[in-house]
Amino acid sequence: MANTTKIVFIGAGSAAFGLSLFQDLFSTSELAGSTLTLVDTNPDALDRMAALAEVLNRQGDARITIEKTTDRKAALVGAGFVLCAIAIDRNRLWKLDFSVPKKHGIRHTLGENGGPGGLFFTLRTLPLIVDIVRDVEAICPDALFINLSNPESRIVLGLSRCTSVRTLGLCHGIFLARWFVCQILGMAEKEVDVWGAGLNHFQWLTAIRERSTGRDLYPLLREREKTHDPAFTPLTRRMFHAFGLWVTCSDDHMGEYLPYGWEGGEHGFDFENDERGRVILKDLMEGVIDGSKAIPDDWTKPSWGERAVAVIAGMLHNQKRFIESGIVVNRGVIPGLPDELAVEVPLIADAAGVHPVSLGRLPDPIIKLLSVQAGVQQLSVEAALHGSKELALQALLIDPVITSSTAAVAILDELWEANKPYIRSCL
Repeated sequence: MANTTKIVFIGAGSAAFGLSLFQDLFSTSELAGSTLTLVDTNPDALDRMAALAEVLNRQGDARITIEKTTDRKAALVGAGFVLCAIAIDRNRLWKLDFSVPKKHGIRHTLGENGGPGGLFFTLRTLPLIVDIVRDVEAICPDALFINLSNPESRIVLGLSRCTSVRTLGLCHGIFLARWFVCQILGMAEKEVDVWGAGLNHFQWLTAIRERSTGRDLYPLLREREKTHDPAFTPLTRRMFHAFGLWVTCSDDHMGEYLPYGWEGGEHGFDFENDERGRVILKDLMEGVIDGSKAIPDDWTKPSWGERAVAVIAGMLHNQKRFIESGIVVNRGVIPGLPDELAVEVPLIADAAGVHPVSLGRLPDPIIKLLSVQAGVQQLSVEAALHGSKELALQALLIDPVITSSTAAVAILDELWEANKPYIRSCL
């Protein structure tokens, strides 16, 4: 009889992550007989996603049992895998994370994973996720906790500091980098394999190869990049010229970690388009649920770049499955970086767990560049774990995005007040 498991998805009301997970779950029969328990604090969003899951489950013949609840602790009983995709008052607070530093003269790109925004995303998000993982520790301690929430590196590092639960972060950033590379190569993504190591949204591609032959594509990339449109991802290409390897995952994401990152664009996240897209997606989901609209073809096919289901199937069926990228605590996987740092590297998933794959030592200049961000991330995690405004100021003052000490103090005071209801000690 095939192995089965219970998968708990916390934050299942998230339409974007939820739909991607459903695409992967319901387009395969690998997890037939397993249970998917959807959890959210928003009953309306939860009901909608549960109804959509039932439709896609029947359409794909995945034969998964669907449950839903707003009771997190009850959901965790018997869980083998716990997925988490949460954000606190996401767009309202993120807009402040972006606009307040700009008001005080700080030039930055997104305000999500680096700079002041990365700090405050950590300060407000980590305490809630620590609460969730402590429930996992008490109720289903053998479960694998898969984090899908930003800032990934800081969340994974923070959890390693205060719980014993096995934790993995997943992000599709390496696939976004592959897309950029393929535009220059003039090749389809399915024809290209990439290997990368570094930090989340700051990985360096150690190899780019043709999938069918194993041919090294770096020489072709270097040749074709010379004549490619100069307006295409210019900051990433300047880093490529300087350091010799392609860096993930885009100008604005990677730019969050650099003092000159604003050169990748200061437009920030497109909140208007995001909010408009959510309305359109909600309407489409409701139409699919009530049968008034056809199921889009891509909803019945595997998602682009999400790997949670691949990890689960690899572990459940002892498949020794290769996972292109995941966030884990370093502990020697990338030589030259601190052991107590969350890094992003390839993985193997089997019945014994998730095993990081070391790609060896990165070039020394890249290690030195990553080491700057390593200290920022470690100190911001300490600030969040202790709920400390003093440590938060220190984390800002060592962040290369901050170019003024007076601005740092003003930003801290304003954003601390906005996030105060969510900041607290986790230790």
